[in-house]
Amino acid sequence: MKIGYARVSSQSQNLARQIEELKNYGCEYIFEEKVSGKNFDRPEYKRLRKKLRFGDILVVHDLSRFGRNKEEIMSEWKSLVDDNIDIVVLNLPVLNTAQYKDVEGIGKLVSDIFLSVMSWLVEEERLRIKTAQRQGIDIAKKKGKYKGREIKYRPDTPNPTDRLVYETIVDMLNRNESVMDIHRRTGVARMTIYRIKKELKETTKGIK
Repeated sequence: MKIGYARVSSQSQNLARQIEELKNYGCEYIFEEKVSGKNFDRPEYKRLRKKLRFGDILVVHDLSRFGRNKEEIMSEWKSLVDDNIDIVVLNLPVLNTAQYKDVEGIGKLVSDIFLSVMSWLVEEERLRIKTAQRQGIDIAKKKGKYKGREIKYRPDTPNPTDRLVYETIVDMLNRNESVMDIHRRTGVARMTIYRIKKELKETTKGIK
C-alpha cells in the first residue's frame, strides 16, 4: 500500500500541491500535517507510523517534508527500512528504496550517500532560515520596530474567525477536554492552546 505524508510548517501554508502529487502517485491514504519538521514528535506522523505495515510504501514530495533534522532523518529512514517499509521521495528519484531491493553494492551505496548529503542540506537550510530570522529581529529591535509576533487567537482579536476559534478553545478547556482533542478539532497548535490555558488559569480557578 502506498501511503503519503504531506507537511507544511505553519497553519497559513497550503498543502494542496503536495496532496495532489501524492494522489497522482497513487497513494491510497494521505496524512496531512501543519507543524514544524524540527523533529518527529508530530501527531499525524505518529499516526502514520502506526499504520505502516511490512511492504508498505511511504511517499513524500521532498525530503524536507519528511523532516529537517539530519540525524533524526537518517535514524527514522533506517528504522523504516529495517521494518521493511519502502520510502519514495518524489522530487529525488534516487531516494527510492524499492529500486535497490535486488541491487547490492553500488546502487544502495549511491542512495545512502545521496540521502546523507541531502539531509545535511535540508538541515543547513533550516538553520540558515533561523539565522536570517534572528538577524532580522535584531536589526528591527535596534531600529525600535520589532514588536514580536502578533498573537492571533485572543479575546480581543479583530478577526471574527480567529475570535470564534479562540472562544471554541476556551469553551473546550472549560469542559476539561484535552489539549490534543482541541488541537485535532481546531487545527490550532498545541503550544497556542497551552498558552491560552495558562492565561485562563491566571484569571480564573475554573480550569484545572
